[in-house]
Amino acid sequence: MPTIPWIKVNDAEAGGEMTVMASRFEVRSIWQVPGFFVTSMRLWRQALRSPGAIGVSLKAQPGRRIFWTLSSWTDKQAIHRYAATEPHRSGMRSKRGVMKESTFVFWTAPADSAEVAWAEAEARIAAERASGPSA
Repeated sequence: MPTIPWIKVNDAEAGGEMTVMASRFEVRSIWQVPGFFVTSMRLWRQALRSPGAIGVSLKAQPGRRIFWTLSSWTDKQAIHRYAATEPHRSGMRSKRGVMKESTFVFWTAPADSAEVAWAEAEARIAAERASGPSA
């Protein structure tokens, strides 16, 4: 699957900051890819309508068993509310057993930035993975 390009969900507060979250998930087996993909799409659709979401993108590398997310939010509390709401809450709980590795990174960026670049997200995730496992 190609990358789902950045979709602006809501306007950010002019002159303020936004919280960016990027994640990388690797499932244990190629047989777990279809189920993880279906769940990922369900959670991506949830993010599109979640309060506090500014923009979202998703990337899958099914042959490598790797899924990536990139999103921006009004603040970290909006991310936590999204994660605690269905279907995200039970979806991620049900997929914990299939995960080989998960990495999450957070940073702030000017709210009036256009979309967040995948290159920056991938570099931050690589640096986090090099410093040790996060999940």
